[in-house]
Amino acid sequence: MDFLAIQLFNGLVNGAFYALLSLGLAVIFGMMRIVNFAHGAFYMLGAFVAYVLLQQAGIGFWPSLVIAPLAIALAGMVLERLLIRRIAGVDPLFGFLLTFGLSLLIQDAMRLRFGLQGQPYATPAELAGAVSLGAVTYPTYRLFVIAFSLAVSLAVWYAIERTRLGMVVRAATERAELTRALGVDVDRWTTPVFGFGLGLAALAGVLAAPMRNVSPLMGSELIILTFAVVVIGGMGSIKGAIAAGFLVGVLSSVGAIFDPAIEGIVAFALMAVLLLVRPSGLFGSLETS
Repeated sequence: MDFLAIQLFNGLVNGAFYALLSLGLAVIFGMMRIVNFAHGAFYMLGAFVAYVLLQQAGIGFWPSLVIAPLAIALAGMVLERLLIRRIAGVDPLFGFLLTFGLSLLIQDAMRLRFGLQGQPYATPAELAGAVSLGAVTYPTYRLFVIAFSLAVSLAVWYAIERTRLGMVVRAATERAELTRALGVDVDRWTTPVFGFGLGLAALAGVLAAPMRNVSPLMGSELIILTFAVVVIGGMGSIKGAIAAGFLVGVLSSVGAIFDPAIEGIVAFALMAVLLLVRPSGLFGSLETS
């Protein structure tokens, strides 16, 4: 039972990263209908920004948790203005090819600068040690990752589903032409939304830095699985991205109890079954699938 409890917590930790990454992908796809294959590269850049800030400027984890996502979000907004906007309205394959090329470019640039050897990043002193949860003792930092990711995910859901700003974004997502006809400048929202989605990926990268070695390839290890999570939750669905992220994380970790090989295929098996039964995903609509 103790091992099962630990695996459940491990699944929630993995789900926390899946939720943040898929949330950023869902926001970008919902607004722009672009499958951003470079998402994993910006997750990696978020971790590297935190690493460089610590090594070069002595700026620790807590300021980096704010600085890195903001820096990546601003870079994403510039990227959207210079490149992404030029392929708006064309075949989605062009968006995939562009972001895939960007992903390779960013990874190779970081590999040339830092090499393939992972760089360690210290856990913040305030979150060192472990917490006793009855029969189970679990690392404090990992519990923080679960709680923080859930809080951010719920805040994003509330902002999009329950605020006036979110209403405009949802209207532009679901009925872009009608929204334009009502006098709303839809194009002005695409840049900040794209930057916001990349900022969420960078935030996940900063959270991952103390748990995993900071490496140029750390994003490529997660991006395919994250796409599966987005499909399971429903393309463009905010609550779907959150629910599917934690669901896949828990199911994968519990499956590993029976056979470690199961952990890597749970998401894809679930996606395949779901596409047969409900092609729109758990919370998606057929219009956005």
